[in-house]
Amino acid sequence: MKLWWVWFAAVQSLKSACSRKRTFLWLCLVLMGFTVRADNAGVSSFIRALSLNPRHYPSLLHLFHSSALSLDKLTKCWYQLVLQKFTPVQHNNRFIILADGIKVPKEGRKMPAVKKLHQESGNNSKPSYILGHSFQALGLLVSSAAGKLSCAPLCSRIHEGIITTNRDKRTLLDKLAVMFTNTAREMGVSAILVADAYYACQKIILPLLKNGHHLISRVRSNCVAYLPPQRKTEPHKRGRPKIYGRKIHLRNVWLLEEHFESALSPVYGEKGVEIRYFSHDMLWRPIGKKVRFVWVKHPSRGKIILICTDRTIEPLEILTLYSYRYKIELSFKQAMHTIGSYGYHFWMKDMDRHSKKSGNQYLHRKPKSYREGVERKLNAYHKFVQLGCIAQGLLQYLALYFHDEVWSYFRSWLRTMNNALPPSEAVVAQAMRSSLPEFLLVSIEKLNAVKFLSERIEIERYGGFKLTG
Repeated sequence: MKLWWVWFAAVQSLKSACSRKRTFLWLCLVLMGFTVRADNAGVSSFIRALSLNPRHYPSLLHLFHSSALSLDKLTKCWYQLVLQKFTPVQHNNRFIILADGIKVPKEGRKMPAVKKLHQESGNNSKPSYILGHSFQALGLLVSSAAGKLSCAPLCSRIHEGIITTNRDKRTLLDKLAVMFTNTAREMGVSAILVADAYYACQKIILPLLKNGHHLISRVRSNCVAYLPPQRKTEPHKRGRPKIYGRKIHLRNVWLLEEHFESALSPVYGEKGVEIRYFSHDMLWRPIGKKVRFVWVKHPSRGKIILICTDRTIEPLEILTLYSYRYKIELSFKQAMHTIGSYGYHFWMKDMDRHSKKSGNQYLHRKPKSYREGVERKLNAYHKFVQLGCIAQGLLQYLALYFHDEVWSYFRSWLRTMNNALPPSEAVVAQAMRSSLPEFLLVSIEKLNAVKFLSERIEIERYGGFKLTG
Protein backbone atom coordinates (compact mmCIF):
# COMPACT_ATOMS: atom_id res chain seq x y z
CA MET A 1 0.00 0.00 0.00
CA LYS A 2 2.93 2.31 0.60
CA LEU A 3 3.47 2.52 -3.15
CA TRP A 4 0.05 4.09 -3.72
CA TRP A 5 0.50 6.59 -0.88
CA VAL A 6 3.82 7.69 -2.41
CA TRP A 7 2.19 7.78 -5.85
CA PHE A 8 -0.70 10.01 -4.73
CA ALA A 9 1.65 12.31 -2.82
CA ALA A 10 3.54 12.93 -6.06
CA VAL A 11 0.39 13.39 -8.16
CA GLN A 12 -0.77 16.23 -5.90
CA SER A 13 1.90 18.41 -7.52
CA LEU A 14 -0.12 18.36 -10.77
CA LYS A 15 -3.16 20.04 -9.24
CA SER A 16 -2.17 23.51 -10.44
CA ALA A 17 -2.47 22.34 -14.07
CA CYS A 18 -6.25 22.04 -13.63
CA SER A 19 -8.55 25.04 -13.29
CA ARG A 20 -11.29 22.96 -11.63
CA LYS A 21 -11.13 20.44 -8.79
CA ARG A 22 -13.24 17.90 -10.68
CA THR A 23 -10.84 18.07 -13.63
CA PHE A 24 -7.99 17.11 -11.31
CA LEU A 25 -9.99 14.16 -9.98
CA TRP A 26 -10.55 12.89 -13.52
CA LEU A 27 -6.84 13.40 -14.18
CA CYS A 28 -6.04 11.17 -11.18
CA LEU A 29 -8.34 8.47 -12.55
CA VAL A 30 -6.65 8.60 -15.96
CA LEU A 31 -3.20 8.31 -14.38
CA MET A 32 -4.43 5.36 -12.31
CA GLY A 33 -5.77 3.81 -15.49
CA PHE A 34 -2.40 4.22 -17.23
CA THR A 35 -0.75 2.58 -14.22
CA VAL A 36 -2.90 -0.53 -13.73
CA ARG A 37 -4.48 -1.32 -17.08
CA ALA A 38 -3.63 -4.68 -18.63
CA ASP A 39 -4.25 -3.64 -22.26
CA ASN A 40 -3.45 -0.51 -24.25
CA ALA A 41 -6.65 -0.19 -26.28
CA GLY A 42 -7.20 3.54 -25.88
CA VAL A 43 -9.46 5.25 -23.34
CA SER A 44 -11.81 2.26 -23.11
CA SER A 45 -9.04 0.34 -21.31
CA PHE A 46 -9.34 2.80 -18.39
CA ILE A 47 -12.98 1.73 -17.99
CA ARG A 48 -11.97 -1.95 -17.85
CA ALA A 49 -8.93 -1.44 -15.61
CA LEU A 50 -10.81 0.53 -12.94
CA SER A 51 -14.21 -1.19 -13.50
CA LEU A 52 -15.85 2.18 -14.09
CA ASN A 53 -19.45 2.49 -15.16
CA PRO A 54 -19.45 2.73 -18.99
CA ARG A 55 -21.54 5.89 -18.84
CA HIS A 56 -18.40 7.74 -17.69
CA TYR A 57 -16.62 7.03 -20.99
CA PRO A 58 -17.64 10.43 -22.50
CA SER A 59 -16.31 12.19 -19.39
CA LEU A 60 -12.93 10.53 -19.86
CA LEU A 61 -12.86 11.62 -23.49
CA HIS A 62 -13.83 15.14 -22.50
CA LEU A 63 -10.84 15.44 -20.14
CA PHE A 64 -8.38 15.35 -23.04
CA HIS A 65 -10.34 17.97 -25.00
CA SER A 66 -11.21 20.20 -22.06
CA SER A 67 -9.73 23.67 -21.68
CA ALA A 68 -9.79 23.15 -17.90
CA LEU A 69 -6.64 21.02 -18.28
CA SER A 70 -3.76 23.14 -19.58
CA LEU A 71 -1.11 21.24 -21.52
CA ASP A 72 1.57 23.87 -20.89
CA LYS A 73 0.90 23.99 -17.15
CA LEU A 74 0.77 20.20 -16.96
CA THR A 75 4.14 19.93 -18.68
CA LYS A 76 5.74 22.55 -16.42
CA CYS A 77 4.36 20.85 -13.30
CA TRP A 78 5.84 17.58 -14.49
CA TYR A 79 9.25 19.19 -15.05
CA GLN A 80 9.29 20.48 -11.48
CA LEU A 81 8.10 17.14 -10.12
CA VAL A 82 10.91 15.34 -11.95
CA LEU A 83 13.50 17.69 -10.44
CA GLN A 84 12.01 17.17 -6.97
CA LYS A 85 11.70 13.38 -7.02
CA PHE A 86 14.58 12.14 -9.18
CA THR A 87 18.34 12.43 -8.91
CA PRO A 88 19.47 13.73 -12.33
CA VAL A 89 22.81 12.66 -13.75
CA GLN A 90 25.07 15.70 -14.15
CA HIS A 91 28.38 16.41 -15.83
CA ASN A 92 30.13 19.68 -15.00
CA ASN A 93 26.86 20.91 -13.45
CA ARG A 94 25.00 20.21 -16.69
CA PHE A 95 22.01 17.89 -16.86
CA ILE A 96 21.97 15.11 -19.47
CA ILE A 97 18.89 15.27 -21.72
CA LEU A 98 18.32 12.55 -24.31
CA ALA A 99 16.45 13.14 -27.57
CA ASP A 100 15.05 10.90 -30.25
CA GLY A 101 12.09 10.48 -32.59
CA ILE A 102 9.41 7.82 -32.77
CA LYS A 103 6.88 7.09 -35.51
CA VAL A 104 3.57 5.70 -34.26
CA PRO A 105 1.30 3.83 -36.71
CA LYS A 106 -2.18 5.35 -36.99
CA GLU A 107 -4.65 4.13 -39.60
CA GLY A 108 -7.35 6.69 -38.86
CA ARG A 109 -8.46 8.41 -42.05
CA LYS A 110 -9.89 11.25 -39.97
CA MET A 111 -7.01 11.87 -37.58
CA PRO A 112 -5.11 15.17 -38.01
CA ALA A 113 -1.36 15.03 -38.70
CA VAL A 114 -1.47 11.42 -39.95
CA LYS A 115 0.78 11.14 -42.99
CA LYS A 116 2.80 8.59 -44.91
CA LEU A 117 6.13 8.15 -43.09
CA HIS A 118 9.35 6.37 -44.00
CA GLN A 119 11.15 4.52 -41.23
CA GLU A 120 14.57 2.89 -41.20
CA SER A 121 15.07 -0.01 -38.83
CA GLY A 122 17.25 -3.07 -38.46
CA ASN A 123 14.11 -5.01 -37.53
CA ASN A 124 12.77 -6.70 -40.67
CA SER A 125 9.31 -7.00 -39.12
CA LYS A 126 8.79 -3.24 -39.54
CA PRO A 127 7.56 -1.99 -42.92
CA SER A 128 9.50 0.69 -44.76
CA TYR A 129 6.46 2.98 -44.99
CA ILE A 130 3.63 3.50 -42.52
CA LEU A 131 0.74 5.87 -41.93
CA GLY A 132 1.10 7.51 -38.57
CA HIS A 133 2.20 10.34 -36.32
CA SER A 134 5.81 11.51 -36.13
CA PHE A 135 6.86 12.42 -32.57
CA GLN A 136 10.05 13.90 -31.15
CA ALA A 137 10.69 13.30 -27.46
CA LEU A 138 13.01 14.42 -24.66
CA GLY A 139 14.02 12.47 -21.57
CA LEU A 140 16.13 13.27 -18.52
CA LEU A 141 18.87 10.85 -17.51
CA VAL A 142 18.34 9.99 -13.82
CA SER A 143 20.03 7.69 -11.34
CA SER A 144 19.09 5.66 -8.29
CA ALA A 145 21.05 5.62 -5.04
CA ALA A 146 22.77 2.43 -6.24
CA GLY A 147 23.81 4.05 -9.52
CA LYS A 148 21.21 2.42 -11.77
CA LEU A 149 20.26 4.70 -14.65
CA SER A 150 16.97 5.39 -16.36
CA CYS A 151 15.47 7.90 -18.80
CA ALA A 152 12.57 9.80 -17.25
CA PRO A 153 10.33 11.02 -20.11
CA LEU A 154 9.86 14.79 -20.10
CA CYS A 155 7.70 15.53 -23.14
CA SER A 156 6.78 14.23 -26.57
CA ARG A 157 5.19 16.26 -29.36
CA ILE A 158 3.96 15.76 -32.93
CA HIS A 159 6.30 17.78 -35.15
CA GLU A 160 5.21 16.66 -38.60
CA GLY A 161 2.05 16.38 -40.67
CA ILE A 162 0.44 19.80 -40.10
CA ILE A 163 1.34 23.06 -41.88
CA THR A 164 -0.43 25.93 -40.12
CA THR A 165 0.88 28.65 -42.44
CA ASN A 166 2.75 28.71 -45.72
CA ARG A 167 5.29 31.05 -44.10
CA ASP A 168 6.37 28.36 -41.64
CA LYS A 169 9.61 26.94 -43.05
CA ARG A 170 10.73 25.16 -39.86
CA THR A 171 12.00 21.60 -40.12
CA LEU A 172 11.94 18.79 -37.56
CA LEU A 173 15.39 19.93 -36.41
CA ASP A 174 14.23 23.51 -35.82
CA LYS A 175 11.25 22.29 -33.79
CA LEU A 176 13.37 19.99 -31.63
CA ALA A 177 15.86 22.78 -30.93
CA VAL A 178 12.99 25.04 -29.78
CA MET A 179 11.49 22.27 -27.66
CA PHE A 180 14.85 21.53 -26.03
CA THR A 181 15.71 25.15 -25.24
CA ASN A 182 12.20 25.78 -23.86
CA THR A 183 12.41 22.67 -21.70
CA ALA A 184 15.83 23.62 -20.30
CA ARG A 185 14.63 27.18 -19.61
CA GLU A 186 11.47 26.04 -17.81
CA MET A 187 13.50 23.59 -15.74
CA GLY A 188 16.06 26.30 -15.03
CA VAL A 189 19.05 24.13 -15.94
CA SER A 190 21.99 24.05 -18.31
CA ALA A 191 22.08 20.79 -20.25
CA ILE A 192 23.93 18.54 -22.66
CA LEU A 193 21.78 17.11 -25.43
CA VAL A 194 22.69 13.52 -26.34
CA ALA A 195 21.22 12.38 -29.66
CA ASP A 196 21.97 10.30 -32.75
CA ALA A 197 23.62 11.40 -35.99
CA TYR A 198 20.43 12.93 -37.41
CA TYR A 199 20.71 15.80 -34.91
CA ALA A 200 24.40 16.59 -35.52
CA CYS A 201 23.78 19.63 -37.71
CA GLN A 202 23.79 23.41 -37.77
CA LYS A 203 20.08 23.82 -36.98
CA ILE A 204 20.53 22.02 -33.66
CA ILE A 205 23.99 23.12 -32.56
CA LEU A 206 23.77 26.88 -33.10
CA PRO A 207 20.56 27.38 -31.02
CA LEU A 208 22.06 25.20 -28.28
CA LEU A 209 25.31 27.17 -28.13
CA LYS A 210 23.39 30.45 -28.20
CA ASN A 211 21.51 29.41 -25.05
CA GLY A 212 24.53 27.95 -23.23
CA HIS A 213 23.92 24.25 -23.94
CA HIS A 214 26.00 21.59 -25.70
CA LEU A 215 25.55 18.58 -27.95
CA ILE A 216 27.07 15.10 -27.94
CA SER A 217 26.24 13.04 -30.99
CA ARG A 218 27.52 10.68 -33.63
CA VAL A 219 28.59 11.96 -37.05
CA ARG A 220 28.54 10.18 -40.37
CA SER A 221 31.76 8.72 -41.71
CA ASN A 222 31.67 10.91 -44.84
CA CYS A 223 31.86 14.08 -42.74
CA VAL A 224 34.80 16.47 -43.19
CA ALA A 225 36.48 18.94 -40.83
CA TYR A 226 39.27 21.50 -41.11
CA LEU A 227 42.48 22.19 -39.28
CA PRO A 228 43.14 25.79 -38.21
CA PRO A 229 44.95 27.83 -40.90
CA GLN A 230 48.71 28.01 -40.63
CA ARG A 231 50.15 31.30 -39.49
CA LYS A 232 52.36 32.93 -42.09
CA THR A 233 55.32 35.14 -41.28
CA GLU A 234 55.16 37.17 -44.49
CA PRO A 235 52.83 40.18 -44.72
CA HIS A 236 49.17 39.49 -45.43
CA LYS A 237 47.96 39.74 -48.98
CA ARG A 238 44.86 41.63 -49.93
CA GLY A 239 41.58 40.15 -48.78
CA ARG A 240 40.41 38.53 -45.57
CA PRO A 241 42.71 36.01 -43.88
CA LYS A 242 42.00 32.30 -44.14
CA ILE A 243 39.47 30.85 -41.73
CA TYR A 244 39.94 27.18 -42.54
CA GLY A 245 43.12 25.24 -43.08
CA ARG A 246 43.66 21.76 -44.46
CA LYS A 247 40.55 19.65 -45.11
CA ILE A 248 40.40 16.36 -43.20
CA HIS A 249 38.11 13.50 -44.20
CA LEU A 250 37.12 11.91 -40.91
CA ARG A 251 37.07 8.39 -42.32
CA ASN A 252 40.77 8.72 -43.26
CA VAL A 253 41.74 9.19 -39.61
CA TRP A 254 41.18 5.46 -39.06
CA LEU A 255 44.43 4.90 -40.98
CA LEU A 256 46.45 6.68 -38.25
CA GLU A 257 46.57 3.58 -36.07
CA GLU A 258 49.77 4.66 -34.29
CA HIS A 259 48.00 7.70 -32.79
CA PHE A 260 45.20 5.71 -31.16
CA GLU A 261 45.27 5.00 -27.43
CA SER A 262 44.01 1.93 -25.56
CA ALA A 263 41.67 2.03 -22.57
CA LEU A 264 39.04 -0.04 -20.82
CA SER A 265 35.59 0.60 -22.20
CA PRO A 266 33.60 3.11 -20.09
CA VAL A 267 30.34 2.06 -21.78
CA TYR A 268 27.51 1.47 -19.32
CA GLY A 269 27.30 -2.25 -18.48
CA GLU A 270 30.63 -3.34 -20.06
CA LYS A 271 33.49 -4.79 -18.01
CA GLY A 272 36.93 -5.92 -19.11
CA VAL A 273 36.53 -4.71 -22.72
CA GLU A 274 39.46 -2.82 -24.24
CA ILE A 275 38.83 -0.14 -26.85
CA ARG A 276 41.04 2.07 -29.02
CA TYR A 277 40.31 5.78 -29.33
CA PHE A 278 41.70 9.02 -30.73
CA SER A 279 40.56 12.61 -30.18
CA HIS A 280 41.27 15.90 -31.93
CA ASP A 281 39.73 19.39 -32.00
CA MET A 282 38.99 20.74 -35.46
CA LEU A 283 36.89 23.37 -37.18
CA TRP A 284 33.50 22.16 -38.38
CA ARG A 285 32.21 24.21 -41.27
CA PRO A 286 28.43 23.90 -40.61
CA ILE A 287 28.82 25.95 -37.42
CA GLY A 288 32.14 27.70 -38.07
CA LYS A 289 33.54 26.72 -34.67
CA LYS A 290 35.97 24.25 -33.18
CA VAL A 291 34.47 21.02 -31.89
CA ARG A 292 35.93 17.84 -30.46
CA PHE A 293 35.88 14.68 -32.58
CA VAL A 294 36.43 11.25 -31.03
CA TRP A 295 37.19 8.12 -33.06
CA VAL A 296 36.42 4.89 -31.19
CA LYS A 297 37.21 1.29 -32.20
CA HIS A 298 35.24 -1.31 -30.28
CA PRO A 299 36.29 -4.99 -30.57
CA SER A 300 32.72 -6.23 -31.14
CA ARG A 301 30.59 -3.18 -31.96
CA GLY A 302 32.79 -1.74 -34.68
CA LYS A 303 33.78 1.88 -35.30
CA ILE A 304 32.08 5.13 -34.41
CA ILE A 305 32.91 8.84 -34.70
CA LEU A 306 31.52 11.15 -32.03
CA ILE A 307 31.23 14.93 -31.91
CA CYS A 308 31.06 17.16 -28.84
CA THR A 309 30.68 20.94 -28.83
CA ASP A 310 32.16 21.21 -25.31
CA ARG A 311 35.91 20.83 -25.81
CA THR A 312 36.57 20.59 -22.06
CA ILE A 313 35.04 17.10 -21.85
CA GLU A 314 37.55 14.24 -22.07
CA PRO A 315 37.22 11.71 -24.92
CA LEU A 316 36.29 8.76 -22.69
CA GLU A 317 33.72 10.91 -20.90
CA ILE A 318 32.17 11.78 -24.27
CA LEU A 319 31.90 8.07 -25.07
CA THR A 320 30.39 7.39 -21.65
CA LEU A 321 27.73 10.07 -22.07
CA TYR A 322 26.87 8.96 -25.59
CA SER A 323 26.49 5.35 -24.42
CA TYR A 324 23.50 6.46 -22.33
CA ARG A 325 21.55 7.39 -25.47
CA TYR A 326 19.98 3.94 -25.74
CA LYS A 327 18.08 4.60 -22.51
CA ILE A 328 15.53 6.71 -24.39
CA GLU A 329 14.95 3.81 -26.79
CA LEU A 330 14.20 1.55 -23.83
CA SER A 331 11.86 4.27 -22.59
CA PHE A 332 10.02 4.20 -25.94
CA LYS A 333 9.65 0.43 -25.68
CA GLN A 334 8.03 0.67 -22.24
CA ALA A 335 5.85 3.58 -23.37
CA MET A 336 4.53 1.58 -26.32
CA HIS A 337 4.06 -1.87 -24.79
CA THR A 338 3.59 -1.32 -21.04
CA ILE A 339 2.12 2.16 -20.55
CA GLY A 340 0.42 2.65 -23.90
CA SER A 341 1.36 6.32 -24.02
CA TYR A 342 0.72 6.49 -27.77
CA GLY A 343 -2.43 4.36 -27.81
CA TYR A 344 -4.97 7.13 -28.39
CA HIS A 345 -7.77 6.82 -30.98
CA PHE A 346 -9.30 10.30 -31.14
CA TRP A 347 -10.99 10.94 -34.47
CA MET A 348 -12.17 14.27 -35.81
CA LYS A 349 -15.68 13.87 -37.21
CA ASP A 350 -15.60 17.01 -39.38
CA MET A 351 -12.16 16.37 -40.82
CA ASP A 352 -11.74 16.03 -44.58
CA ARG A 353 -10.77 12.52 -45.60
CA HIS A 354 -7.26 12.17 -46.95
CA SER A 355 -5.77 9.47 -49.12
CA LYS A 356 -3.31 6.85 -47.94
CA LYS A 357 -0.61 8.51 -50.03
CA SER A 358 -1.13 11.92 -48.45
CA GLY A 359 1.59 14.07 -46.98
CA ASN A 360 1.28 17.23 -44.91
CA GLN A 361 -2.13 18.77 -44.24
CA TYR A 362 -2.22 22.52 -45.02
CA LEU A 363 -4.46 24.33 -42.54
CA HIS A 364 -4.00 27.81 -44.01
CA ARG A 365 -6.24 26.72 -46.88
CA LYS A 366 -9.09 25.86 -44.50
CA PRO A 367 -11.65 28.06 -42.68
CA LYS A 368 -11.01 29.22 -39.11
CA SER A 369 -13.48 26.78 -37.52
CA TYR A 370 -11.73 23.86 -39.23
CA ARG A 371 -8.30 25.03 -38.08
CA GLU A 372 -9.52 25.39 -34.50
CA GLY A 373 -10.95 21.86 -34.62
CA VAL A 374 -7.64 20.42 -35.79
CA GLU A 375 -5.67 22.33 -33.14
CA ARG A 376 -8.09 21.10 -30.46
CA LYS A 377 -7.61 17.50 -31.58
CA LEU A 378 -3.82 17.84 -31.67
CA ASN A 379 -3.95 19.28 -28.17
CA ALA A 380 -5.91 16.20 -27.07
CA TYR A 381 -3.25 13.92 -28.56
CA HIS A 382 -0.52 15.80 -26.74
CA LYS A 383 -2.40 15.69 -23.42
CA PHE A 384 -2.85 11.94 -23.73
CA VAL A 385 0.84 11.41 -24.51
CA GLN A 386 1.95 13.80 -21.76
CA LEU A 387 -0.16 11.97 -19.18
CA GLY A 388 1.39 8.75 -20.44
CA CYS A 389 4.85 10.26 -19.89
CA ILE A 390 3.84 11.24 -16.36
CA ALA A 391 2.47 7.78 -15.58
CA GLN A 392 5.66 6.17 -16.88
CA GLY A 393 7.84 8.60 -14.92
CA LEU A 394 5.97 7.81 -11.70
CA LEU A 395 6.52 4.08 -12.26
CA GLN A 396 10.23 4.75 -12.81
CA TYR A 397 10.32 6.78 -9.59
CA LEU A 398 8.90 3.86 -7.63
CA ALA A 399 11.25 1.42 -9.39
CA LEU A 400 14.39 3.42 -8.61
CA TYR A 401 13.70 4.53 -5.04
CA PHE A 402 11.16 2.02 -3.65
CA HIS A 403 12.23 -1.20 -5.34
CA ASP A 404 12.05 -3.28 -2.13
CA GLU A 405 8.37 -2.40 -1.70
CA VAL A 406 7.73 -3.10 -5.39
CA TRP A 407 9.19 -6.59 -5.19
CA SER A 408 7.20 -7.33 -2.02
CA TYR A 409 3.92 -6.58 -3.86
CA PHE A 410 4.95 -8.28 -7.11
CA ARG A 411 2.74 -11.37 -7.04
CA SER A 412 3.79 -12.91 -10.32
CA TRP A 413 6.74 -14.78 -11.82
CA LEU A 414 9.74 -13.81 -13.94
CA ARG A 415 12.28 -16.23 -15.37
CA THR A 416 15.19 -13.86 -14.61
CA MET A 417 13.99 -12.10 -11.46
CA ASN A 418 16.64 -10.33 -9.38
CA ASN A 419 15.31 -8.63 -6.26
CA ALA A 420 18.58 -6.72 -5.81
CA LEU A 421 18.02 -4.65 -8.97
CA PRO A 422 15.42 -1.96 -9.66
CA PRO A 423 12.47 -3.51 -11.52
CA SER A 424 11.08 -2.47 -14.89
CA GLU A 425 7.94 -0.41 -15.37
CA ALA A 426 6.01 -3.61 -16.15
CA VAL A 427 6.94 -5.10 -12.76
CA VAL A 428 5.95 -1.91 -10.94
CA ALA A 429 2.63 -1.82 -12.81
CA GLN A 430 1.93 -5.41 -11.72
CA ALA A 431 2.75 -4.52 -8.10
CA MET A 432 0.49 -1.47 -8.25
CA ARG A 433 -2.29 -3.56 -9.78
CA SER A 434 -2.11 -6.21 -7.05
CA SER A 435 -2.04 -3.68 -4.19
CA LEU A 436 -4.81 -1.42 -5.52
CA PRO A 437 -7.88 -3.18 -3.96
CA GLU A 438 -6.43 -3.08 -0.45
CA PHE A 439 -5.43 0.55 -0.91
CA LEU A 440 -8.92 1.56 -2.07
CA LEU A 441 -10.54 0.02 1.00
CA VAL A 442 -8.15 1.76 3.40
CA SER A 443 -7.96 5.21 1.77
CA ILE A 444 -11.56 5.79 0.71
CA GLU A 445 -12.18 8.23 3.59
CA LYS A 446 -8.78 9.93 3.33
CA LEU A 447 -8.33 10.77 -0.36
CA ASN A 448 -10.84 12.67 -2.47
CA ALA A 449 -9.66 10.93 -5.63
CA VAL A 450 -10.36 7.49 -4.16
CA LYS A 451 -13.78 8.60 -2.97
CA PHE A 452 -14.41 10.04 -6.43
CA LEU A 453 -13.45 6.67 -7.95
CA SER A 454 -15.62 4.67 -5.52
CA GLU A 455 -18.69 6.65 -6.62
CA ARG A 456 -18.11 5.65 -10.25
CA ILE A 457 -16.89 2.09 -9.91
CA GLU A 458 -19.06 -0.99 -10.49
CA ILE A 459 -18.35 -3.15 -7.44
CA GLU A 460 -19.73 -6.35 -8.98
CA ARG A 461 -17.32 -6.05 -11.92
CA TYR A 462 -14.21 -5.36 -9.85
CA GLY A 463 -12.74 -8.70 -8.84
CA GLY A 464 -10.04 -7.15 -6.68
CA PHE A 465 -12.43 -6.57 -3.78
CA LYS A 466 -13.44 -10.24 -3.78
CA LEU A 467 -9.80 -11.30 -3.51
CA THR A 468 -9.18 -8.76 -0.75
CA GLY A 469 -12.21 -9.94 1.18
